[in-house]
Amino acid sequence: MTAPITVDVWSDIACPFCYIGKRKLEAAVTSTGIPVEITYHSFELDPEATDEAPGAHAEKLAKKMGVSREQAEAMGRRVVDSAAEVGVTMDYSRVQGTRTRTAHQLLHYAKQRGRQAEMKERLMSAYFTDGVHVGNIDALADLAAEIGLDRADVVRSLTADEYLAAVEADVQQAQSYGIQGVPFFVLDGKYAISGAQEPETFARALTQVRDERVSA
Repeated sequence: MTAPITVDVWSDIACPFCYIGKRKLEAAVTSTGIPVEITYHSFELDPEATDEAPGAHAEKLAKKMGVSREQAEAMGRRVVDSAAEVGVTMDYSRVQGTRTRTAHQLLHYAKQRGRQAEMKERLMSAYFTDGVHVGNIDALADLAAEIGLDRADVVRSLTADEYLAAVEADVQQAQSYGIQGVPFFVLDGKYAISGAQEPETFARALTQVRDERVSA
């Protein structure tokens, strides 16, 4: 191949299966050795959430799903177990549910500076493991500084909604593709994989794209 396989990923920072799917895709890339270029696109699972009032995950999930707090906590434990199988530590007792639109802007900011992959990983671990309020600009700026980005410039960019249009464009593109849930992966602009599939599924798809390129 003359160029890496492009993998466009629609996901949300607050989506546990997006984090799990990220690990499974990474495992497939490692096992196949096929070079890829991954771009993360914005998708908000809960665009009605607020930035200012993060709340306990179980309470919010119970309300959203129409179940009891105990049932919501049981759902959370099942997700935690699934995450642990791929090496991801999740602590739902610390998760602060919030709108993720500003965090998605930070991903676009990082992308323009060649640091999107590191920023995506840090945001997801901050949300699911560290209990960081990822709707708060100061907290986001701290995370950006951890990976070497200019903290003051991040605050400037997020305060000004510099990349809001880019986030909205991603959401509109997802709608045009008919994406209703995430994670959603598009390989080489033509093959789609929905959900946190097993590494073998990603590996087969990557191998197919590579072989088609070679034969072409």
